[in-house]
Amino acid sequence: MSKSNTSELDLLKYVFQGVTPSWGAAANLFVGLHVADPGETGDQTTNESTYTNYTRVTISRSTSAWTTSSTTACANIAAITFPACGTTGSTVLYVGIGSSFSGAGVLLYSGALTAQLAISNGITPSFNTASLTTTED
Repeated sequence: MSKSNTSELDLLKYVFQGVTPSWGAAANLFVGLHVADPGETGDQTTNESTYTNYTRVTISRSTSAWTTSSTTACANIAAITFPACGTTGSTVLYVGIGSSFSGAGVLLYSGALTAQLAISNGITPSFNTASLTTTED
């Protein structure tokens, strides 16, 4: 996954200027689905899925929700499950992690799925344990 430009700038300001980002004290992160690449200049709404019943999933910023390793990787500890699709579906190609449950929050990370996900009536999209991995290099 790559960071958005806003997320990169927030991190630089935090490390070098001591400026805590707007999302720095937030207790949660929000995972969203995207039908195309939100890009480095995008926010959480950029190319976001709009299938019937879709909403972002709230995940706590904690060691009980995310695990890190010495190889600079972070992964979800539990499955991340989205609401089941109603009548109108979409094809999802990207996942994003951001700062807001709704609206144009800061897109912290985004990345392509290994395979497209066709979501239609009755389909419940989810990421299994340890399948949503973010790395730094």
